[in-house]
Amino acid sequence: MSHVVIVGGGFAGVWSAAAAARVRGSEDLRITLVAPGKDLVLRPRLYEPEPARATVALKRILEPVGVEHVRATVQDIDVDDRVVVADGRPIEYDRLVLAAGSRLVRPDIPGAERLFDVDTLEGAQRLRGHLRGRDGYTAVVVGAGFAGLEVATELAGRGRVVLVELAGEVAPDLGFGPRPAIEVALDRLGIERRLGTTVAEVLDGGAVLADGSRIPADAVVWTAGLEASPLTSHIPGERDRLGRLKVDAHLRAHPHVFAAGDVAAARADQDHWTVQSCQHATPMGKTAGHNAAADLLGVPLVDFAPAPYVTDVDLGAAGAVYTRGWDRRIALTGAEGKWVKRWIMDVIHPPLDDAPTILAYAGMITTPVPF
Repeated sequence: MSHVVIVGGGFAGVWSAAAAARVRGSEDLRITLVAPGKDLVLRPRLYEPEPARATVALKRILEPVGVEHVRATVQDIDVDDRVVVADGRPIEYDRLVLAAGSRLVRPDIPGAERLFDVDTLEGAQRLRGHLRGRDGYTAVVVGAGFAGLEVATELAGRGRVVLVELAGEVAPDLGFGPRPAIEVALDRLGIERRLGTTVAEVLDGGAVLADGSRIPADAVVWTAGLEASPLTSHIPGERDRLGRLKVDAHLRAHPHVFAAGDVAAARADQDHWTVQSCQHATPMGKTAGHNAAADLLGVPLVDFAPAPYVTDVDLGAAGAVYTRGWDRRIALTGAEGKWVKRWIMDVIHPPLDDAPTILAYAGMITTPVPF
């Protein structure tokens, strides 16, 4: 019996598994997802006050559609012999979907072990536990990108926040479009900005910036930068600056390997590459899973075709800013932007327990945001 193996239990991995199961139908095809945790972690929600709510049991998605879950961590991939090694156990595959995600780029600075993050469920819970019950804390948030803005504005509701950004402006990757609205929100929330610098050392009780200034703080939260899983190094091929494998229109990275989510760089359109977000990870997973199974069963492959690009940055008590297009034109702000953000956070939850519904969603490769 042919075997599709999926490495990774995030959005891309889960939807790869469901899409492969949909293509399989009643055919003989074994599908295995390899991931160490028991839950799908809804990573975009980890900035919220109760990160433990941002989890869904994998068995409620995989078992109904007949996908095996091997709880293990992959250490090696041999593309010549078509074997992955997970916790020392070899698992043979006929087609592989690499969907191992990304990880935070951690700085090599004195006191780095004192940094907090919201990159993982464990990291988010550690931060929340550290600050829970403290009134009037001070938090330094490093990085004024998407994640840093959402963490900073959430924490500002219960304490003082200092936002540190190496660039000369906030939201450097989001561009000029939403920046004025973001600046207004930061002012409204009383968030201080230190621009053109970064944290050079983390002390027990504060941070030292590269410009020599010191900020007493109860927590220093690092959000600056992501990189693709190091498992991409086991797949021959071209990579981008984030370490992502460049894939073709079918998301093929190697003759028997497809890649999806944060480990893959695919063309979102003629002029743009995908970004590391669930907005692209979900349709990439569905496309890669479909194609991995289709490649073995003689079913036509499909091209990756994501919905038009949008962003929605949660700004805490100041609402949110929702943009359309790659130039990020503001569509909604404040309470209206917040409503859309909440809608998106609800929509990313996969259906559970019911095989027909899960498989139907797996076939909806493109799900446009209707706003």
